[in-house]
Amino acid sequence: MEGEAMTIRVGIGGWTFEPWRGVFYPEGLAQAKELGFASRALKTIEINGTFYRNPTPKSCADWAAQAPEGFVFALKAPRYATNRRVLAEAGDSVARFMSSGIAEMGEKLGPINWQFAPTKAFDPDDFARFLDLLPAAHAGVALRHAVEVRHPSFACADFVALARKHAVAIVYADHDTHPAIADITAPFTYARLMRGREEVATGYDAAALKHWSGAAEDWVRGRVPEGLPTFGKAAEKGGKSAAKSAAKSAAKSTARDVFVYLINGGKVRAPAGAMALQKLADG
Repeated sequence: MEGEAMTIRVGIGGWTFEPWRGVFYPEGLAQAKELGFASRALKTIEINGTFYRNPTPKSCADWAAQAPEGFVFALKAPRYATNRRVLAEAGDSVARFMSSGIAEMGEKLGPINWQFAPTKAFDPDDFARFLDLLPAAHAGVALRHAVEVRHPSFACADFVALARKHAVAIVYADHDTHPAIADITAPFTYARLMRGREEVATGYDAAALKHWSGAAEDWVRGRVPEGLPTFGKAAEKGGKSAAKSAAKSAAKSTARDVFVYLINGGKVRAPAGAMALQKLADG
């Protein structure tokens, strides 16, 4: 949050996955203790179950209680809000999610990821009305919103401008088919790395981890990493481009929290990859 040191947090999606037992989790660890273990090995976890059903106040309070101080959860917002023809009609679904108990997580509540289907194309007016539905706070807890779009029509300046107007982050997707949009539009950055391979011990190999560590360092300084695609009119680059316009970059770049999740591809390797990437980012 504002006034605090900006942080790079690397994590995984969820914590209940049978193949992690004996690989990430120690043999014999009780399932009830897995969140406690995972939240001490990592700095963040993206909760995917909330995409399918709203949580309860008790669940949110229990998750927060099991995680240590400084740990932050991201939540996938419910599909009932995003998987619809007219997004402007999602008000009731958004309100139900907000009142489901997420404020019980307090300071451990991180970004909310509103994920859209690959078939959902960009409709500027309807998407603007959807973003108008997302509150800046609920029950005294500040909220941070990110949108994960998966249709190529979103790779345009109008979408970037709309996200920036609402201070909503665009999820950067390292994926074979989803659009990669690296424009910075919010006071934080959210990335999902989905090309992990099971045959690699850390999902991503050493060269890829080094690349994403460098990207995270740029993001935390408020810069777009060199080589990542941008579409907004005011996009800035990190690396050499930033060095060539240092004065201009210094005036516009603002430090921000960074959330990076290794998810899906080579899932059994995601915890090892997340821990390896976090070590590089912290180094």
